[in-house]
Amino acid sequence: MFLLLIIGTGLVVFGAIWGPEQLSNYRDQYTLNKIKAEAVEGNGEGYRYSLNSNEKLYILSKCLTNQVLPESDASAVTKMQTDMDYDNLTGNYAFVVNHQEPSDKEITEEQIYERCNEELAKMYTLSILPEEVRSVTAATHSAVLYSAIDVLEPRNNLSVWKISLKTGQQNANKEGCLLDAYIDADTGLVYEFYVRTAGSTWADIDSDNMVAQWSEYLGLKGQQEYEDANPLMETTSDYKKYKFAGVDKGNTVVTVGFYEGINELFLKISR
Repeated sequence: MFLLLIIGTGLVVFGAIWGPEQLSNYRDQYTLNKIKAEAVEGNGEGYRYSLNSNEKLYILSKCLTNQVLPESDASAVTKMQTDMDYDNLTGNYAFVVNHQEPSDKEITEEQIYERCNEELAKMYTLSILPEEVRSVTAATHSAVLYSAIDVLEPRNNLSVWKISLKTGQQNANKEGCLLDAYIDADTGLVYEFYVRTAGSTWADIDSDNMVAQWSEYLGLKGQQEYEDANPLMETTSDYKKYKFAGVDKGNTVVTVGFYEGINELFLKISR
């Protein structure tokens, strides 16, 4: 019995000394000088995750409010940096041109005009627009892809197409014409728009129903009463503001307004 105890103890000591070295050698022989494929995230990937409609609207609103890019200056986008470098962005929110090709899930430049027309027709059917809007084409409108980014939380971002009336069309008849719109590059839904009406006036606009239909169209939740509207913040006296729950305790202010004289109706989420 004593002999067996000595032999057993010796085996344990031998295994403790020899085992780890042999295991390490075996592991090295298996892994060294061999190519091992491993999925990794590339530069700029892994930032996007699923945002709900309220979160998207809030982030885009913040980005549009803080952007430094001229509103209708499509030529200015060609002067901007081509690389999407999240580390070099300044401020809490950034609205930058996305020079990368749209992903497989995003609407392409070839598709965006048709999709925009489909959404305009849908919004007219839903009474978001008071009258039909003329079709947009590549000949009359420009389309630029942007990324709206929460700089402090870069995974909170979305891609949007900005559709704008081309400079060469500014002197053309704008009745029933879309001037500007921001469209979700994934879903095609319209977040903000400016249109010229053919005959509608502010008295014809039911802004409450318009926003109710638009919020349902986007799938928004948490509409709240908006108070303390400062008339000095608007360039027209014909407007009404609404508020929707955003990210954390933040809110998105939505403004429906009308410019008399030029018959321009807008629904905007920027200040």
